Amino acid sequence: MSEREVFRNAVRFFTILPVRAAPVEMAPDWLTRCLKYSPLVGAGIGLASSLVWLIANELWDSTIAALLAIAASIALTGALHEDGFADTFDGFGGGWSIEKRLTIMKDSRIGTYGALALGVGVALRIAALAALSPWAGAAVLIAAHAAARAAPSFVMLKLSYSGDVAAMKVPYVQSRPRADELLFVLVVTAAAAVPLALISVISIAAGWICGAALAAALAAWSRRLIGGYTGDVLGAIEQMFEIGFLLGAAAVLG
Repeated sequence: MSEREVFRNAVRFFTILPVRAAPVEMAPDWLTRCLKYSPLVGAGIGLASSLVWLIANELWDSTIAALLAIAASIALTGALHEDGFADTFDGFGGGWSIEKRLTIMKDSRIGTYGALALGVGVALRIAALAALSPWAGAAVLIAAHAAARAAPSFVMLKLSYSGDVAAMKVPYVQSRPRADELLFVLVVTAAAAVPLALISVISIAAGWICGAALAAALAAWSRRLIGGYTGDVLGAIEQMFEIGFLLGAAAVLG
């Protein structure tokens, strides 16, 4: 499969944008291969969200603008990562065994743990963004969305898949990101942070450190509770990194 098709798979999977189906049969490891482009897709989502943020700031106060900007990113992804975030906390909070946790995570209904985690997570993202100036917030959104979507690749490198492959909604075979793919992920993540670097390099470091800390904590929790990761956990990893990045950047710029 060509790199163009791999990129199209990434856009098709990570967003709700209308992308035509692949003209050829996808390889079993297509999902892992298209992860290299997830930070690039994330930068695009961050750019769209930042445009909403800048326009809304001209019409309303920063709280409403932040709510609309976060809502725009959620809409563009079809709440893909938020769904995994809620399912993960439902499973980890409500299960007493690996099997029970995985069963809860596959349940389409949302429980108390998931609802609370999702509500707090979205609220933190809105509050952190609202604390920033318009142009700083726009730069932070682009950097945050790119970096957050880089995190799952590194989790997949360290952990093994623990879910039921047969029950997955998409074809999947376990494989790990390659060294060249991880290098591309890092390059795109760094490039997406350039606008923010023009404002504050320290805020980038704070965002990366806080995001990595929260993502690593969840990854360690996942390894202890289910022995590895699932698709829901990867979605939750993205959310934890995004929350951490916004909080870290807001601590410096706000």
